[in-house]
This record gives sequence, structure tokens and C-alpha cells, in this order.
Amino acid sequence: MRHDQFPKDIRPHLIPKTGGDLVYRCLGCRAEHGIELLLYTCPDCGSVLLIHDRQFDRLDDIGGERWQRIFDYRRMLKIPAMKGIYRYHEFIGPVIPLDSVVYLGEGHTPVVEANGFLQAKVGIRFFYKNDGQNPSASFKDRGMASALSYINFLIRQGLVDQVLSICASTGDTSAAAALYAAYLRPHIASAVLLPYKKVTPQQLSQPLGSGAQVFEIPGVFDDCMKVVEALSEQYNVALLNSKNAWRILGQESYAYEIAQDFDYAMADKAVVLPIGNAGNITAVINGFLKFHAAGIIDTLPKIVGVQSVHANPVFQYYSEPDANQRKFVPMTVKPSVAQAAMIGNPVSMPRVIHLVDRYNQVAGCPRVFFVEVAEQDIMDWQLTANRNGHIACTHGGESLAGLRSALNKGHVASSETAIVDSTAHALKFSGFQDMYFQNTFPEEFAVIPNPALVNQPRYVHPKHLKQVPASGKPLDPEALATFVEAISRQIAADLGLKKRT
Repeated sequence: MRHDQFPKDIRPHLIPKTGGDLVYRCLGCRAEHGIELLLYTCPDCGSVLLIHDRQFDRLDDIGGERWQRIFDYRRMLKIPAMKGIYRYHEFIGPVIPLDSVVYLGEGHTPVVEANGFLQAKVGIRFFYKNDGQNPSASFKDRGMASALSYINFLIRQGLVDQVLSICASTGDTSAAAALYAAYLRPHIASAVLLPYKKVTPQQLSQPLGSGAQVFEIPGVFDDCMKVVEALSEQYNVALLNSKNAWRILGQESYAYEIAQDFDYAMADKAVVLPIGNAGNITAVINGFLKFHAAGIIDTLPKIVGVQSVHANPVFQYYSEPDANQRKFVPMTVKPSVAQAAMIGNPVSMPRVIHLVDRYNQVAGCPRVFFVEVAEQDIMDWQLTANRNGHIACTHGGESLAGLRSALNKGHVASSETAIVDSTAHALKFSGFQDMYFQNTFPEEFAVIPNPALVNQPRYVHPKHLKQVPASGKPLDPEALATFVEAISRQIAADLGLKKRT
């Protein structure tokens, strides 16, 4: 569609121009710092940062209804930089010119409605948003597209050169960071730290395949994070964990896409998300707040944060009903099938506290809730979902188990519509499915297979069949006919098939 074919009132806004006045704003002392440098914590007090647009009010001049039309018409554009998260350029990175945007196919992941059987079983109409269909097969690509686009912008401005990006990871962050850094070679190199033997083989293969330098260290993710924080404080490296405020900015796109996919009608919606390092839930909260402030949505949806009982410090904090008595206490995590969320001291916890309070205040009533779920429920709901046409990872199972818990507790009503987050592709965590099917879970996971959900391949080789084909050793026509007949008869019997008459 050519530019002159768009409505006249949309044309001036169709291709975004650089603008805004972005600063790092500290959540502790409220100090503001320029974005010319890569900052991860406040230089004054050490607290975490959010990126704030001091000229955000300029967006009000366009009006909510026109913003809706702008985003909807932008769907027709063929400009690569605007096919992904930067469709919402003014709300994510308005200072970044489109020629600095790194687009690898991230964003706008499908929202798939559950079938009737699964909706009846859960007790509510719901959709999965499959973020496993991002380029590195997880939601982390949203944040990396933002963080690496900004670094690319700094490189093009001559403000930085020969950047070494580094992150701690439970798997998905390292895959995304290594992929996006690889795209910007030779200007950016990548290093990742992983907890030894606590990342799935599929996830480990990704940063290795992208050429990152991979370091495995003893301990869990929290220990890796401490090392990475020390490196970022003492050496000139670009930290790509969710401590990076640009990461949070990119992940806000998840909220914007949900709003657009549901025609900006959020009054009866509930968004269900797993919590690990707490970066994603804070990004989603902030995204909805921005759209609400600009008049693009008129109601804030409910948000449900979910944690496993094996790693639930955020849930524990909010389990105290008296806000004045709440105290955040890091915990020692236990093994979890929601491996990427196995974090006992989330770095974004200050953002959670700040943004949840603000969200509920703007809504005028509680709209953010937290639940915990058992490891057994995570696996059972993941497998149930995937048996009904989805590709949910274990964290998608955690989200669905959390939706069921939220319904039981009355946080969400059966008359509402839920959007359930599957943060990664099921194949990334297929090892847990294998353990479930083979009943080989270590005792500390507290998972016992439900026979109705177990599925195993069956080897078909009738005992009377003497000759079978092998690689490089085909059967003669007569033997092949005997083989096909015997195998077909056995499979038909196992399936209970009847011959055509």
C-alpha cells in the first residue's frame, strides 16, 4: 500500500520521526541521568532504573482513537524496522532512528484461542500468546531488539565501539543476547554465564551456535547474576539482563500487542504471566499504563503473576495483606520444571513494588494479583495444553496452572477472557516432558506422572517377521511386500482399525 493511499489524518504519523526526551529515572532516589551512557543502576544510590520520557505528554495531542488507527494502519507497511516491536516506536524507543533498529522477526507473536474442550476444563475463555515463536524461541527477543537497537544507535553515533555484551541466564536470555549480538558483528561480541548443568541442552546449544563465549559456573542463576553484576561494575561491558532498562522498554511491546489484538478493549481481560527475574511483568504493567495514559485503552486489564512453590519470593511478599508490613526476603530456590523462573532474588523486584502500586492506584482498585502453583500442576497443565493444539513451554504450563488458581481464588471471573503467556517454545524444555513420560523425575521436583498424560513411542516388529529393511540394505520386492503387510496389520490391530468392505 502506497503512502498516498492512507487516510490524510494518518499520513503525517505513519512513519515515526525521532523525538522524545528519554532519561534514566531511579526508582530509589528519583534522580535522572542521561542515556548517553549504558547505565544499569543509579550512580547516586545504586537502585534500579526505568527509562522515562520527559516529553511523554506530547503523545496526548494525537488522541487515543487516532493512535489506534495509526497502529492498525502501520500493519500494512512493508518497512522491516516497523514490522516488529517498533510499530510502537513512540512508546518504546522514540530517540532511535529507524535505520538503527535491529529487526530479526521478533514481536507480533500469535494469539491462539484454546479449543472448547480446554476452555471447559479450565473454566474460562482464554488464549495463549505464543512468544516461543520469536526468533530465538522466547519472549526475551523483545527486550534484546530494544537493547541492541539502542547499542547499534550508539555505535552509529560514534559514542561506543567494540562492545562486549554479557549476561547471566537460565537459558532464554543467553540465546536471545547471543543471537542479536551476532547480527551486529564485528561491532559487538557476546559472552554469557550459565549455571552449570541447570540449562537444558536445547538452550545451551543456542548461544554456542551463535558464537558466544559461554561460561558455566557452579550454583544457580542468582550466583551467575552476582558475577555479571561485578563484571559490569568493574569493566566496560554491556549488561543485557533485565537490569538493563532498555530490555524492559522492549518487553512492553507484549502489552501493546495484546491491546491491539483485542481491539483495545481491556475491561474484561486478564493477562497471566510467569515470574522469574520479574522483568517481564514490570514491562507489561508499564506498557498498559502508558497506553492508558495516552487514551489508547480506557481500562487497565487484570494482571496475574504466577510463581512455582519452589521459587516464589514475589508471591511470598504479596501474601502479606498489610502493605505496610510487607518485607521482601530473597529465598533459596528448589529445582523447578519452570527452570527459567527458578530465581530467588529477582533484580526487578523494586520495579514490581513501584509499578504494582501505581497500577492499582490508576485503576482505582486492585488489578494485579499473585498466585503460586505446584510443580505437578505446571507439568500436568503444560501437557494438557499441548495435547489440545498448543506449543506451550513449562512456563506456559505454569501460566495456565496460575490461571486456574486465580479462578479458584476469585481473582479472575469465569465471565472474563484471559490471555495466557507461553514465554518460550515447548521444544526448549522437551527434556522435562521426557522425564514425565519416562517417570524419571528426581524426587526434589515432586512430580509424579499421570498415566493418562504419558505418551511413548511403540516399536513395531512382529516376531514372525524374519526380514526387515536396514540402512543400505533394501529388501527384494517379495520380502518388502511381506514386511509392509505384516507391519500394516500390526498397526491396524493396535489402532483398532477395521478393513474396508
